[in-house]
Amino acid sequence: MDVDHFINCLSCGKKLSDKVKDQGHEYCAECVMNLDFKTSDLNQDNVNKNLQKILDFFISDVSAAFNKDPAAHTLIEVLTSYPGIKAVLLYRIAHFFHKLGMPFIPRYISDIAREMTAIEIHPGAVIGRDFFIDHGAGVVIGETAIMGNNVTIYAGVVLGGTNLSQDKRHPTIGDNVVIGTGAKVLGPITVGDNVRVGANSVVVNDVPSNSVVVGVPGKIVSREGEKIKKIDLRHGDLPDPLTITITKLEARLRELEKKLDITPKASTDEVEIYFGEYGSGI
Repeated sequence: MDVDHFINCLSCGKKLSDKVKDQGHEYCAECVMNLDFKTSDLNQDNVNKNLQKILDFFISDVSAAFNKDPAAHTLIEVLTSYPGIKAVLLYRIAHFFHKLGMPFIPRYISDIAREMTAIEIHPGAVIGRDFFIDHGAGVVIGETAIMGNNVTIYAGVVLGGTNLSQDKRHPTIGDNVVIGTGAKVLGPITVGDNVRVGANSVVVNDVPSNSVVVGVPGKIVSREGEKIKKIDLRHGDLPDPLTITITKLEARLRELEKKLDITPKASTDEVEIYFGEYGSGI
């Protein structure tokens, strides 16, 4: 039989079951409803510093929309019609309260953002400057995810966890990264700087800087001799590792047949398959 252990509410000192703390709550219901709580390391300088960060990020996030989306024309259009901008701005506010140690409010703000935009960003995630979510429906960013500067993600992207532990369980993304539509980056892995993740890829292993990832599971394709610029949206240029592999196998098979002097027999029912640089066909 389970025996409850007790802790005290951080505000009023009322006894709480230790199971409540395991669920991430350290305040009694009455203190939460009255917004009566103690913040961690709260002082005026700290508050002013974090408020200034919100303003700085506001400028960089809105500027990112104009720099990364040719459809963005006016400020009022971006602020009112871009769900990605709305979600990020609300995340910045929720993250501010999260850092102050405020219970309930940060998650409530993130829930409001999800209802408005279909984008879910946990207030505990850490996101750098020039962050842009294009379109954005279905985007999920987990609690311990960390993103550098100049990251761009598209609809359906998930930065998710693969276990139920309370420690680091979501990805760390470097600077100047583009994550294509529907891609899933899972677990406490590290994606380096200047990386492109192809649409619908599933990435479960670390990715080195200056590389491209495509496929399920994600395959790394080096981009030797080419430095990725500040933003690179050339999704149509992503290679197909499966086609490349099959093409190489076919070439090797023909080479072996030639060495063994084997001539394939012609057949009226034979179907010829072509493998090209950008795909395959019959």
